[in-house]
Amino acid sequence: MTFIQPAAGKTAAMEFIAQIKALHKEARHHCWAYIGGSPKDSVNMGCGDDGEPKGTAGKPMLAVLQGSNVGEIVAVVVRYSGGIKLGTGGLVRAYSNGLQQLCPTMPKAEKRFFQQFQLQCDYAQMATIEHLLSLSSGRILNVDYQQSVVALIEVDNEQVDLFKQKLQSLMQGKIIAKKINASP
Repeated sequence: MTFIQPAAGKTAAMEFIAQIKALHKEARHHCWAYIGGSPKDSVNMGCGDDGEPKGTAGKPMLAVLQGSNVGEIVAVVVRYSGGIKLGTGGLVRAYSNGLQQLCPTMPKAEKRFFQQFQLQCDYAQMATIEHLLSLSSGRILNVDYQQSVVALIEVDNEQVDLFKQKLQSLMQGKIIAKKINASP
């Protein structure tokens, strides 16, 4: 049986693995793999063979997860020994095939990161700023309307440079987006 679930970090992954082990106490093997962060972050990954010959379960499972290009995920394959000896090649195929079949069916969501900025402008300039934000996967978080408008905005990390260039160009340098924080 193959189980898969989102897991943001090692702690969440290990908790899920423990839950599956508790549910399937009679099983002989509970092999697992996780990617706790970005699929490209090799520091936040792990795997375990749980008594199977070294490298025949956890590593092939981790390779499947890496190939899916999905992060923050954990997988556990539970194996009740049926007495059939699979050999190392058979074990690798058995552990990776179940996961390969399940990965395409799992729901996925793109995780995006944003930077926050504060800017000050005239009322008449707000429409232009709103339009720029819509082009940059950005949004207004808070607006304070006084003599001038002070807005807290966020812009997709991948669009920040383009947003700043367009803001500079359209507003002729009269409005500066002051960075509040940066997301990872």
